[in-house]
Amino acid sequence: MGERVRITDSEKLSLLYERFLDVCLVEKEVWKEIFMPRDIAQGPVRTNIQDRYEVEIDDPEIEAALDANIALGAAALWAAVQEYRQHIKFYRMR
Repeated sequence: MGERVRITDSEKLSLLYERFLDVCLVEKEVWKEIFMPRDIAQGPVRTNIQDRYEVEIDDPEIEAALDANIALGAAALWAAVQEYRQHIKFYRMR
């Protein structure tokens, strides 16, 4: 398995939290694997190449709370993500 690099850049984290919300609303089973397109600032990029991110939630009770908020919709889930963001960590896989 590849090396894990923890994401700490605030701009990248903001994007990952938003993507996490989208993935949670679509399918909870995908929580552990979030895919985002590579940065295209350096010119054209093949669209079928993606960075792979792992999500780690450090407390089962927080994961359960996030899970419970999925049924309440995007606004409730986003509020829960914001409340518990210190417990949600993202790692880029190399």
